[in-house]
Amino acid sequence: MSFHAINAQDTLNNNTTTTEVYRLKPAIDIPLIAAAGGWSYFALSKIYKKDSSSVEDITSLNKSDINGFDRWAADVYHPEAEAVSDKIFFGAMGFPLVLLFDKEIRKDALKIAVLYTEALSITGSLYTSSTYFNRYRPSTYNDGLTIDQKRSGNQRNSFFAGHVALVATSTFLTAKVYADYHPHSNFRWVLYGVAIGATGATGYLRHRAGKHFPSDIIVGSAIGVLSGILVPQFHKTKRQQDKRVHIFPFTGESHGIAAIYKFR
Repeated sequence: MSFHAINAQDTLNNNTTTTEVYRLKPAIDIPLIAAAGGWSYFALSKIYKKDSSSVEDITSLNKSDINGFDRWAADVYHPEAEAVSDKIFFGAMGFPLVLLFDKEIRKDALKIAVLYTEALSITGSLYTSSTYFNRYRPSTYNDGLTIDQKRSGNQRNSFFAGHVALVATSTFLTAKVYADYHPHSNFRWVLYGVAIGATGATGYLRHRAGKHFPSDIIVGSAIGVLSGILVPQFHKTKRQQDKRVHIFPFTGESHGIAAIYKFR
């Protein structure tokens, strides 16, 4: 028996077995999506149906009571920024559709749709759980709003930044999925750049609009990024072509085992 160490890309390609990139786990995925999605649907209405604040509560608000990290952002209010942030938000929700332009990913479109739904459900359930927090938005401290506007229950939805979280989930999941299918493609960095830019721009605009404090935006960004990346990662399988060392038997003029090392 003989042993051959071969560094031949053609031989590697001929002996590589392509396996699926992601594998769904129905016993986990179905209950998780159902529970997270159901809770999001139920709690979302609670967030936007909070009771109005009393006049006394509004007039007693004092910026000095805000923690030092966030205090500088109190009373920021530029309403035109909200409309721009909404455009990015709705655009990001459909961003994963760009993956359909890739032939290899398109074959797993249904699987990717499940991963996207799961990631959104997780982010949504965490966001809607914030209905139990009652942090006043920065704009509540601004004189540009009337007392009646400040009393709105929606003004107590500062924590955490839902727009930012969902934009991060959508865009980072798109970049992560593409990178998992094409780990050596430079285009993956373009998608990650878009994800960082969209998330950062949304965070800035939501701050500018007086919707959230910096800490709200940081938490929202972290949740969105983690959800967008970890959900695909949790379902990822080990691909044969990603292994550097391939060992297989061969026969011909001699018999033995061939070892192929793939340089990257």
